[in-house]
Amino acid sequence: MSFRKVKPGFGLSLLATIVVSVVVVLGAFTRLVDAGLGCPDWPTCYGHIWAPTTEGEIAAANSAYPEIPVDLNKTWPEMVHRYFASSLGLIIIAIVAVSVRHRKLPDQPFKLPLFLLAFVIIQGIFGAWTVTMKLLPQVVTAHLLGGFTTFTLLVILTLRLSGLNFPKISLLNRALKPKRLAAVTLLAVIIQIFLGGWTSSNYAAMACPDLPTCQLQWWPEADFKTGFDLIHPIGPNYQGGSLDLPAQIAIHLSHRIGAMIVTLLSLMLVAVLYMRGLKPWAMGLLTLLAIQVSLGLSNVYFGLPLSVAVLHNLFGALLLIYLAVLNVMLNRKEPVYV
Repeated sequence: MSFRKVKPGFGLSLLATIVVSVVVVLGAFTRLVDAGLGCPDWPTCYGHIWAPTTEGEIAAANSAYPEIPVDLNKTWPEMVHRYFASSLGLIIIAIVAVSVRHRKLPDQPFKLPLFLLAFVIIQGIFGAWTVTMKLLPQVVTAHLLGGFTTFTLLVILTLRLSGLNFPKISLLNRALKPKRLAAVTLLAVIIQIFLGGWTSSNYAAMACPDLPTCQLQWWPEADFKTGFDLIHPIGPNYQGGSLDLPAQIAIHLSHRIGAMIVTLLSLMLVAVLYMRGLKPWAMGLLTLLAIQVSLGLSNVYFGLPLSVAVLHNLFGALLLIYLAVLNVMLNRKEPVYV
C-alpha cells in the first residue's frame, strides 16, 4: 500500500466524513430516545431557531401544537441533529466548489461530489418529511438508508482524494468468486439495513424479547402482510408505533433471519479473502461482523439499552462502508486504486 499526492479537497472531504459519522450517531440517538418529533415543525422548532425556553414561549408553543407539547429533553437532540446535518450540507457545497475549480486535474473526482450534493439535498427533504409526516415509517427508513449512503460515498471520496493506492493483486483480479460473493454480501447488508430501519421505525425492536426463541416460541404468530405493508396512510402520528404485536413480530423475525444470512455470507467471504491472500481485509471484515452480531444480540438480551442500540446503528454503517470499499477495490483495474 502506498500514497500518491493528496488531491485538492481532501481536507474538506475528511471533515465531511467526520461530520456525517456524527450525524448518523445523532440520528440514531434522536430516534431511540423518541425525539424524532421533539420539534413538530421544520426547519424551526416550535417557530424558534433553537427551541422555546421561557414560560411564555412554551405556553404559546403548547397552544399551537397541543398534540405535541414542548419537552426540552427531546428538542435538543432533534435540533443538534439538524444543525450538524446542515453543516454537512455546507461542507459538501465547499467540496463541490473545489472539485469544479480543479476538475481538469488528472484523476480529480468531479461527478461524485456533484452526486453527493444532489443526494444530500434529497436527504434534507426526507429529513423534513420525517417531521412533517410525523415519523411515517417509510420516510424514516428511507432517511436512515440515505444517511448510510452519504456516509459510504464520503468515505470513498475521501479515499480517492487521499491518494491511497493499493498494490495490484493479480490473483484477485483474475478471480471472479470474491467479486461476486462480495457483491452479494454487500446487497445482503443493504437489505439488512433496510430491515433494521424498518424494525426501528415501527418500534419492533423488542417484539421478540427472548433468545433464541421469540415470545418463548420458535415461530410465534406473525403477520407479515401487515408488517410489510409499505402503503401506510399519511396523517397519524407514528411515534411509538401503530402496528399490533403479530405485525411487529413479523418485522423482528425478518431482521433476525436477515442477520443470519448476512453472517453466513460474510463468513464465506472472510474465508475466500483469507485464502486469496487478503488476510488484513478478511480479519477486518470478521472483526466488524463479530462486533455487529454481538451488539445485535445484546440489544435483545439486555432490553435495548441506548448505548448498545446507538453502537449497533453505527457499526451497521461501518460494515456497509467496509464492504462497499472492498467491492470498489475488487472491481478496479490495475493498479487497484480506491
